[in-house]
Parts: sequence; structure tokens; C-alpha cells
Amino acid sequence: MSRARVAILDGHAIEAGASEGAPALLRVLDAAAWLLADGEDSAPISLALRDRERRASTAIGDGVAVPHARVADIDECRAAFLRVEHPVDFEAADGKPVDLVLALLVPEHDVNAQLQRLAEIAERFADPEYRAALRKAHDAGHLRQLLGGSGPDFLPCAA
Repeated sequence: MSRARVAILDGHAIEAGASEGAPALLRVLDAAAWLLADGEDSAPISLALRDRERRASTAIGDGVAVPHARVADIDECRAAFLRVEHPVDFEAADGKPVDLVLALLVPEHDVNAQLQRLAEIAERFADPEYRAALRKAHDAGHLRQLLGGSGPDFLPCAA
């Protein structure tokens, strides 16, 4: 079964799940790692997300980023969606700061499935009405509904 978490983050929530005094981008990645860890140690996940972001921006444009990593110590896809109150510079090609973050963690051996998931995510987030609905959602439950529900139907971890 896949794990999916949804959060609406303001400055305080990001601080709670991130390194003190770190730049905003790193705080968002750390918050995503904390959600993806689901009670486990988030440090290795944070490191994996940071390493991936250092290689190239995971921003896909229009205020959306999809930080992702493959890790050896998991058996299933994990996803976390964050809507950030104060948009963050992910060095997107379009220059727009990011307020919608869908973080994805997949098993190390799941390369083809990861590529397929990333393509599906990019296609879904290319829809301006979909992005607008995510930005207007009033709570985490509404966000979860927009993202496709919970469990195996959650967009990035669907089989």
C-alpha cells in the first residue's frame, strides 16, 4: 500500500519540520522529507531530496515543483503534497516561485515506474484550472480530494 500525506504549510509549519535558519527551499524540502518519513527518521530522505535538487531544479513551472528521489530502504511509493503560503524560489525555468510541491519517494529499483509517475504528474499539473483549484482548496481534506483521494488512488502512487 502506498503512503500519501497532504499538508497546508505556513511559515511556522515549515519551520517545525525543517532545519533552523536554512534557506526557504531547504526548509520546504525538509518539511516534505518529514511528511514522507511518516514517523521514521527523515534525515536520509531530506538528504536524498536535497541531493536531487542540487543536480537540477525539480520545478516544472507555473509555481509547481516535484522533488523526488529513489531510496533503497522503502518497498512502496510515498508522496506528500505541500501548499506553501509564501512561494519559494526553486530556480524554475519560468522564473516563477513555487507554492505547490508534490514530493515523491520511490523504491530504488522502481526506475521505470518513477518515470511514468513523473510524466503523469507533469501532465496533471499542466492544467491551469487544476492548479487554481489546489491553490483555492480550503483544507487538507479538499486537497486530498483534488489530488485523487487516499491510498492507491492518490495520484503519484497509483499503481
